[in-house]
Amino acid sequence: MKNIIILLISITLLACNSPEDKRDFVQYVNPLIGTAPLNTISSVKHSIESENNSQVIPSVTAPFAMTNWIPQTQSVETKCVAPYYYIDSLISGFRGTHWLSGSCTQDYGSFTLMPLANAKILHSEKRGSKFSHDNEISHPYYYKVKLDDYNIDAEMTATTRSGYLKFTFNNADSGVVVIEPNSDENEGYVKILPESNEIIGYNPAHRIYQGWGEKTGFSGYFVAKFDKDFTSFGTYQADTIYGGNSEISNQEKLGGFVTFKLNSNKTVLVKVGTSFTSIEGARKNLELETKDLDFESAKENLKRKWNEILSTVEIKEALLNDKIKFYTALYHSYQQPRLYNDFDGNYPSFDGNDSIINSGTKDYYDDFSIWDTYRASHPLFNLLIPEQSKSMVSSLLQKAEQGGWLPIFPCWNSYTSAMIGDHVISVIADAYIKGLIELSEKEYQYLKQNATKSPERYEDYVNGKGRRALKSYMKYGFIPLEDKVTESTNHKGEQVSRTLEYSYDDFALAQIAKKMGKTEDYKYFLERSKNYVNVYDPTVESVRGKFANGKFTDEFIKTERMKYITEGTPWQYTWYVPHDVDGLIKLMGGEKEFNNNLDEFFENEQYWHGNEPGHQIPFLYTYSGEPWKTQKIVSKILNEEYGAGPGGLSGNDDAGQMSAWYVFAAMGFYPVAPGKDEYAIYAPSFEEYKINFTNGETLIVKAEGLNSGKTKVKKILLNGEIVENNKIKHTKMVLGGTLEFVME
Repeated sequence: MKNIIILLISITLLACNSPEDKRDFVQYVNPLIGTAPLNTISSVKHSIESENNSQVIPSVTAPFAMTNWIPQTQSVETKCVAPYYYIDSLISGFRGTHWLSGSCTQDYGSFTLMPLANAKILHSEKRGSKFSHDNEISHPYYYKVKLDDYNIDAEMTATTRSGYLKFTFNNADSGVVVIEPNSDENEGYVKILPESNEIIGYNPAHRIYQGWGEKTGFSGYFVAKFDKDFTSFGTYQADTIYGGNSEISNQEKLGGFVTFKLNSNKTVLVKVGTSFTSIEGARKNLELETKDLDFESAKENLKRKWNEILSTVEIKEALLNDKIKFYTALYHSYQQPRLYNDFDGNYPSFDGNDSIINSGTKDYYDDFSIWDTYRASHPLFNLLIPEQSKSMVSSLLQKAEQGGWLPIFPCWNSYTSAMIGDHVISVIADAYIKGLIELSEKEYQYLKQNATKSPERYEDYVNGKGRRALKSYMKYGFIPLEDKVTESTNHKGEQVSRTLEYSYDDFALAQIAKKMGKTEDYKYFLERSKNYVNVYDPTVESVRGKFANGKFTDEFIKTERMKYITEGTPWQYTWYVPHDVDGLIKLMGGEKEFNNNLDEFFENEQYWHGNEPGHQIPFLYTYSGEPWKTQKIVSKILNEEYGAGPGGLSGNDDAGQMSAWYVFAAMGFYPVAPGKDEYAIYAPSFEEYKINFTNGETLIVKAEGLNSGKTKVKKILLNGEIVENNKIKHTKMVLGGTLEFVME
């Protein structure tokens, strides 16, 4: 038996690396990774309750799609409740979702379809069917599961704005499909159109963090078109069924249902168009994206689309699990931000008004989890998919045009102050410094406004415009503990973390000003970027809360969570000086003391990979003369904090940041300070891979001997030239050639 198992494994590995499969990268993607409770090492030590799941969902979706399609095991749109968890035992439907992947936000504008054997029990919390993961097939382009209680096979594929569902009612002569808006506010609308075999409707979108349920001004609209005539139809509200009724709105747990007569053909197909503008917009999206498209063709089209975007990085040889982790990380990285415009370019105006705007030839995006994604996700887009990145940055600038301020954390097509910092500046700076975009004078003024002004109207500040506690920051050079930062923000206090993050943002803005020739602004913001010094206490070699009179607080435990720190400890945030690591080294007394402190930090297991503020820490040794330590630590994180199973992420994936970190880390370079034209570089995880840049150039990366025990980098060469100081320029890498790690 043992020999048979070994033989089967060998055949599988050979198949995965056979010539005909070399371009089939999607075979390595496992969307179920991250859908179960965390089981990585640091997550056990550091995670808090809301971070015990990575909160990703097994989306059948196009990259950055308007709507994702998933099996539903949770029927609500509640904050911090993802619509699918691996440990759940019942499926209650198949959802068109706008869940922010890997987050603790809320779903919005979503709706669900569910096939049933009869129309006796329609309530979403009572109709669920048992299922087995053994009968679950999950790919980015296709999902299939058997609903055991009803003996129904359910399948899904998708286009960018539409879903394609296939329900096979095994051994049945009739079938039922329900459809419902998933409104926690007892809103929504459903109308059945039997003359055209359609169900239409909408679910009004609400936002959290600002207003805690305030309306966004738009809805998630849908048009579901079936391939069979309806035998009968009706609506329902919770347990009450209204047979023959074709319309229902604004009630708790409302929905519609249709029945079908089934003969030899037991399959019902339904195409579902979605939109954020109108039902007519959803219908147009459906027609333009799925016209004359059968289920298998849609499935193959989506598979091809994923293979195209995953093929930007080709790994030559690697262990199967490492390929699974890498390409699944790429898949997770390409979930958000979300496309908002219809096929014809129409999208709802930003900031809650009712007007419709046309994006022309550009795509318009929203759902930017910027506090997370500025670190690695957006730099990854700039490297691998620059055209999409340009549209994303353009979308941020369009929001400023429509709302008057650059948004700090734009979700639900609205301003929010969901997290801290002002990292929209970082996202724009990174694209600008790396040459992807140009900036007009007007656009620069929006950037400068965020850094120097607060809205005149208090209502605008409440709605998330401008930096929190900016006046204190500008007055003192740090945010003192007297400023509680309690107004108009989900995160209260956190004064030290805000100071550190604003310092970095000021640096990013300084780089923009320098490139635009604004010398005085450059000097001003560069000086402000040193404000991190003001919250560093050299007596404890750590950042620490500080009062307006300059005295540090006695409320300080270096290794425990403090109210003036965001989601972490003072020691963890001490290393958040990504833009001036050399300055931090000097604060600590030089390289030796810096390295000793950093060694102690890792030896005492203070590094927490499951949350973003420390994601740059493993790469700091490349600045302090000991890059081999970065290599060792990164390798350990890649092996211990990422897995190929359902629990294989170490924290909330946060719109792909955790996954984008993996992609960079495995490739052997990382953007410690986005807004700089450089990466920290060390040995990659693979002996050979190549990056296929969209400009037509190819970079071949080699580290010969890596898999045969050579672990230390002797020197690094880019096209034959030595890479100095373990830093490599983005603008040189994208010109292609060969990046060689000489190992010893």
